[in-house]
Amino acid sequence: MSSITITKETTNTTGRYVARIEGREGEAEITFTVLGPALISADHTNAPESLRGTGAAKALVDHMVADARTAGFKIVLNCPYVRAQFDKHPDWRDVVAIDP
Repeated sequence: MSSITITKETTNTTGRYVARIEGREGEAEITFTVLGPALISADHTNAPESLRGTGAAKALVDHMVADARTAGFKIVLNCPYVRAQFDKHPDWRDVVAIDP
């Protein structure tokens, strides 16, 4: 199985984590809004049909959590998929801005 490559793209007010898998078309993403210097809102997760079932969306959430811990920001859980993943991982509560 090909590995998942994740990158982060940001502007002053928005951004996204992007997952790509070698040999597969399309990209999965989590879009976010920058709410402050140490706060983002995870807004939407999208994975095209070509990446569904590959673990790309889950890898995006894992990466966002690791990034939050490294960079010291908190996450507002506005995206239903992200919220569902956080519900399965109580050990991620340290990066939640508002405990679900």
